[in-house]
This record gives sequence, structure tokens and C-alpha cells, in this order.
Amino acid sequence: MKAVSPVFALNHMSAPGLPIPEFFDLAKAIGAVGVEIRNDIEGNAIKDGTRPAFIARAARDRGLRIISINALQRFNEWNATREVEARELAAYARNCGAEALVLVPTNDGSGRANGERQANLRIALKGLRPILEDAGVLGFVEPLGFETCSLRRKTEAVEAIDALDAASVFRIVHDTFHHFLAGEEHLFPAHTGLVHISGVTDRAVGLADMRDGHRVLIDEEDRLDNVGQIASLLAGGYGGVLSFEPFAETVHRLPDIRRALERSMAHIKQRSSRQAA
Repeated sequence: MKAVSPVFALNHMSAPGLPIPEFFDLAKAIGAVGVEIRNDIEGNAIKDGTRPAFIARAARDRGLRIISINALQRFNEWNATREVEARELAAYARNCGAEALVLVPTNDGSGRANGERQANLRIALKGLRPILEDAGVLGFVEPLGFETCSLRRKTEAVEAIDALDAASVFRIVHDTFHHFLAGEEHLFPAHTGLVHISGVTDRAVGLADMRDGHRVLIDEEDRLDNVGQIASLLAGGYGGVLSFEPFAETVHRLPDIRRALERSMAHIKQRSSRQAA
């Protein structure tokens, strides 16, 4: 299948210090089609009590899609507390116009045993399905490549979604950082609802020691083969957004984040199209 040109979105982690209006202005300025808002930024976005109608209006005024709320944490540790959290976030997503809720698994070393993790995943998906369907919101399952994570590989997520015949509700997140850490070969463009992109350029850090704080914007020094991953996903038919999600403080402190993002976008467009050719 012929590759398509990359389309970009902006996760609030790209500029967590910006209030929602300024963050949305940044996304519009770089030509992003949408944004991801978060519920884990102190004093900002959802965390500060911002009403969903305000977010919906701010996005609408700028012609932006709200791709997702990031995230329901520990989603595969399904219990009464998680159900309440899921209902609250799904309602917020519906009311602010978000298309999806990102679902992040436990990442503390628990629930990793073979058999246990697969069972926990299916229990959670079954519990989440009616909540998301009622809200009209998709669930984006995001495996994390860390060795401590209870859901490291997209293969297991896809197997569970297919086994439950739930592809109309659940899709996966392909995070280029976590894909690299997990050492997973398989791509699932048809099952992918969102791609998170970030690079690692620090030559001193080993694979096992890579953490969120190492995640920067993608450039020529990237060690994760972001361009190769993106080119393969696009060539495989993925037509969704590439959402910038750099966690590094060095990115957050940049004096001109707009220019840095535009440079990274240009690099990705040029290199991914060249690889797909």
C-alpha cells in the first residue's frame, strides 16, 4: 500500500507548562491537526479543574481535534476504584469532545506472570467496553516497553482485542519509544489508533536504562529508528496522527519550542518519505 504523508498532533507533554489556550495555539501554529490533553499535569488541563466545555470550545475555535485524554492509569488492574476513574474520564472525554481515552497498564512489576497478565487484560477490556461505548469514546491501549510493565507488547493487546471481537471500541497506541524498548518486531497498522513519537539521542544511556526523561524531539541523532518505524506504519496503511510526546526537561525548557517542533516535523517528513520511496 502506498505510504501517506505524516499528519501531526501535539501531546500536552510537549509543553506541559503552557495553559490550555496557549498550548492549543502552539498546536495550531505548527500545523498540527489535533491535541492530546492529560490528567497528570499539576496545575494545568484537567488536573486544575478545567471544565470540559472550556476545552471543547478552545479546540473548536482553533479548528483542532482532541485526539485523546491521556490517560487511565493501571487500567488492567480492574477493580471498583478503576471503574469509577474510567467512568469519570470517559464522561470528561465525551463532554470535551475527545475521540479516545488512552489506557496505560500497571508498570510496577506486578501482574507480569504469563497467564495472569493476559487474563487481567481481558477482564479490564470487558469492564471498560460498556463504559466507553456509552460515552461514545474509543479506548487506546498503550503497551509500555519497560521490563517492569504488565503489558509490554502490542501483540498481546491485539490478540485480546480480537478475541473479544472489540476492534470497534479498542485500538492500540504505537509508541516509538516503547516499541523500541520492548524489542517488538511486529507492527499493527490496522489496529493502531494513535502513534506517540519521541526520540533518544543520549549515547551514554543503555537500552535497559532508557526512561521517559531521555525522550526528546526526533532529529538526525535519534537512536530509536523513529523514521523507519513511521515509514513502515504509513506504508502499512496507518492514516492517523503522529503525536509528539517528549518527556525530557531539556525539551520543556526550550526557548522556542515552536521552531524545534517544526524542525522535527520537517526531518520526519523528509526522511520517512525517502525511506518509503
